[in-house]
Amino acid sequence: MIAYRAETAMALLLRTELARTDDARALLREIYRSPADLLPDPAQGTLTVALHHLASARSDQAARVLAEHLNQCEACYPGTNLRLRFKLVSDSFPRDQVF
Repeated sequence: MIAYRAETAMALLLRTELARTDDARALLREIYRSPADLLPDPAQGTLTVALHHLASARSDQAARVLAEHLNQCEACYPGTNLRLRFKLVSDSFPRDQVF
């Protein structure tokens, strides 16, 4: 029940980015299945979850908005003092950088 309520809260946060609640839940399922890098930084007291690209730029933007909301919570990873930080991997690179 707790997981469902957390997912519902995240879906409601995404309503500003997506037209329908069903789209928000579909995006959340995509996020849950997407690869992510876990980057602990004990010196800074953070654990960064860096999500890889999603299916579309619109999905990436919605995930970015969700990450900003989650970062404001200042939640700690259970059993540690590491604050969770969320971002997209692509945000680590300048937009004009070409590979």
